[in-house]
Amino acid sequence: MRRLVLLLLGLACLSPPATWAAADEPALAVVMASGSAPPRLGREQIAQIFKHRKRYWDDGSRIQAVNLPASHPLRRSFTQQIYGRNPEELEDYWRDQYFHGVLPPFVLGSEEAVIRLVASTPGAIGYISVCSVDHRVSVLFRLDGSSNCSH
Repeated sequence: MRRLVLLLLGLACLSPPATWAAADEPALAVVMASGSAPPRLGREQIAQIFKHRKRYWDDGSRIQAVNLPASHPLRRSFTQQIYGRNPEELEDYWRDQYFHGVLPPFVLGSEEAVIRLVASTPGAIGYISVCSVDHRVSVLFRLDGSSNCSH
């Protein structure tokens, strides 16, 4: 029995940590205000928006990206799924950008705060759990995870 446990632990150590995290990744929705003309976005465009490399929508209006706190599970999942990194690994990028006059996206404390800001601010874009999507926002892109809504 002890050998079996050691063998299973050894096999578990061989699989990369990304596969461990994928089992717990929540399904996320990248959202903007309901009723806005939704642009077609892919993963690369979203990555550019949240790194402030794309600052304007195609119609010329300013993009206002919003993040959750770096310690928030949804922020960690979003950053991992979009950039393949943890939020802490992007700190050097933002320090460098700061010296070029570029500030990171606003940080809001909760999904409800993201929904309210996105729903009331033209050009705003954020991400929330798929389970939190309601009539106030439109889904632009979905990042699938393995967790399901509990309600």
